Amino acid sequence: MNKDSKKEKSEDMQKLRAKIDQIDSEIIGLLNERTKQVLEIAKVKDREGREVYAPDREIEVYRKIDQANKGPLKSDSLKTIYREIMSASLALEKPIKIAFLGPEATFTHMAALGKFGSSVSYQPCVTITEVFTEVEKRRAEYGVIPIENSTEGAVTHTLDMFMDSDLKICSEIIMPISHNVLSTSASLKDIKRIYSNPQVFGQCRGWIEGHVARAELIDTASTANAAARAVKEDGSAAIASELAATIYGLNILARGVEDSSSNVTRFLVVCRTLPPPTGADKTSILISIKDKVGALSDMLDPIKKAKLNMTKIESRPSKKKAWEYFFFIDVEGHIADPHVKETVDIIESQVRFLKVLGSYPTAKLS
Repeated sequence: MNKDSKKEKSEDMQKLRAKIDQIDSEIIGLLNERTKQVLEIAKVKDREGREVYAPDREIEVYRKIDQANKGPLKSDSLKTIYREIMSASLALEKPIKIAFLGPEATFTHMAALGKFGSSVSYQPCVTITEVFTEVEKRRAEYGVIPIENSTEGAVTHTLDMFMDSDLKICSEIIMPISHNVLSTSASLKDIKRIYSNPQVFGQCRGWIEGHVARAELIDTASTANAAARAVKEDGSAAIASELAATIYGLNILARGVEDSSSNVTRFLVVCRTLPPPTGADKTSILISIKDKVGALSDMLDPIKKAKLNMTKIESRPSKKKAWEYFFFIDVEGHIADPHVKETVDIIESQVRFLKVLGSYPTAKLS
């Protein structure tokens, strides 16, 4: 290639980059103009006593991205960018703190970051009870906790907390979960013990039996705790996230060790108020039925007659009286929808106790 050809290419590159610089300048100007409008909205929210985070508006923004995007950027990529734009706007509207089941680098931490972005502040909590307490006492605006895993089922501690707490579910997060074996060692052959959360061991049981059957399995409170212990001991490993590997400086000896390729965990965002309907919502209710023959069937009959789609039912002992149970039920629709409200009212008239835990946008797999 001759010098003139190289010079011509260089000039073409400079012209293209100059165009990009011009576009970047326009984007920055538009983002700041957008933020000014957000701050005006913040004043309205403050006057009307509304929450800063609006799940219904979040869903609307993402929906409009899908509609307006013509490529070549993928809509998921644009949503990731907008998540950070909205996160920065939230932080400017009001200092926001998110309590989550910690420590950092747990999957709950990752779910919280995916929902609220990097511009708000985060408070790791040792227990699910502590997450609820932080929000109840207004030391945090929102809390993020796990509720169920597609392989291991419900997180019973979260269900139990809703029996006595007045907090509401305002959003949900559905996140694919991929587990990795992390260690300071260089080979799986060197691993004598593995640390992780008991639920994670359950999700990786087949892989463990097939690859490290002789290793001692030691339960920890979280996957991040497991990584923190593994980094201190030779011959130890943790089953945890890639984020934990980065934070704790561990080698990834094996990736994707979960037994199910569709391993998914559902998380809930708890707050003090219910968001308005979006048209694609879910309502969670807590029910205690009367002790009589056919009570469960009677409770479910109004849902069937109203043709509501029930997406979940889970039972838990009340812990107050032997053989007395609470039922957690999810149905499609918002409690503000007349047919949902009417159905819930009918059920309430037939049962011992009913509490609406939340109505919130139905999440898609992230």
